[in-house]
Amino acid sequence: MAKIFLYDEYGPEDVAMMQALYSRSAESVEKHAAKVSETGSGRFMERFYVGYGHMSIADCGSTTLFAEGVSMLCAKAIQDWPLYSGQETSTRYIDMSRQPIEDPVGTETSKEIIRKWHEFYVSSGPAVEEHLRAKYPRKPEEDEKPYDKAIKARSFDILRGFLPAGTTTQLSWHTNLRQAWDKLSVMRHHPLVEVREVAEGMLAELSDRYPNSFSHKRYAEQERYRADVLAKHTYFDPKDFPSEFAADTTISSDSLSSYADILSERPVKTNLPQYLRGLGTFTFDFLLDFGSYRDMQRHRAGIHHMPLLSTRYGFHPWYLEQLPEALRKEAETLIVGQTAEIEAIDASPEDRQYLVAMGFRVPLRYTFDLPGLVYFVELRSGKTVHPTLRPVAQRMADELAKRFPEVALHVDRDPDDWDVRRGSQDIVHR
Repeated sequence: MAKIFLYDEYGPEDVAMMQALYSRSAESVEKHAAKVSETGSGRFMERFYVGYGHMSIADCGSTTLFAEGVSMLCAKAIQDWPLYSGQETSTRYIDMSRQPIEDPVGTETSKEIIRKWHEFYVSSGPAVEEHLRAKYPRKPEEDEKPYDKAIKARSFDILRGFLPAGTTTQLSWHTNLRQAWDKLSVMRHHPLVEVREVAEGMLAELSDRYPNSFSHKRYAEQERYRADVLAKHTYFDPKDFPSEFAADTTISSDSLSSYADILSERPVKTNLPQYLRGLGTFTFDFLLDFGSYRDMQRHRAGIHHMPLLSTRYGFHPWYLEQLPEALRKEAETLIVGQTAEIEAIDASPEDRQYLVAMGFRVPLRYTFDLPGLVYFVELRSGKTVHPTLRPVAQRMADELAKRFPEVALHVDRDPDDWDVRRGSQDIVHR
């Protein structure tokens, strides 16, 4: 009869050692746990993981890093990893007016650009909330407290478009020890100084806590290659990018025919089998504001190249359409002036990103396999999703349905994007 054990009381290297011993011993984990207590995992990790290159052992021990006071751009650099797991401060639920703003340009002009964005974000809140209450009056059956929270959340949805990308945030990163090294060994060559410093800081913390798992030798050829790759290709910045939504696929109808039953009979909130990933992919080209890109980026089902944030593709019109008329005109004037100032400032395109508001659009090329695409369009088509991201998910679903109608889709196509349930999506003290 099978025996099941759960050991949560040990540290990451201890757990890694206990699992690794399975590959060299048929003894019970009970005895392996005793060996951990007797010998300690440090010596084992030094001899077998780092010394002998058994990288898979480090997959078995996990840890959690917390980063606070990092810019939105730095947060995206940390999260730009297919195995990222973690959480980040939500600009859709939190008042960001007191968050410091990073400015690597450091000139009087850059400070003034940031001041203007911040001033508009802070001063516009009351007028936007009043406008929203008139637009979405509380229904008799709706409780006042969740309704007020929903109004506040929608206000943040709108005004987050005017936050510069240098606005600071905080995030967690839960990772195994191997992935931490693989990610940070590359991230330490990032073109943004802030990102490089954060990467080195994380490596220092990990090396101090787990010296036997982070004593890697650094090779000059690898370091040069990583530096060259990131210097040239950190950001997706195409010279010619379509302004209209575009889609293409490598999936064929013939390849789906063998799975007609499971494709057409799939219940709501049920994932497709992962082996269908091998049938091919969908690739989409589209423009999306940087704010909603931040929401989309953490979806591990999609493959993309992080875009360079600039003013080139304009400000997403949705943010302006939600403002009362007088405030909209003020915002339009602000955007025109800020765009001219940002484009004229003497700074690298990478550093200039810190000054660009998150309502500006970026070029995105996303590739999904079939299970990943179905999951994404169903999850992100709901009413509680940000109103600039929701239409993208619906459009992707339309393309999938048009080409492969045999695939059942449970997509929310209701054009109304207001949902008072936003006021209940919270973490509160009982």
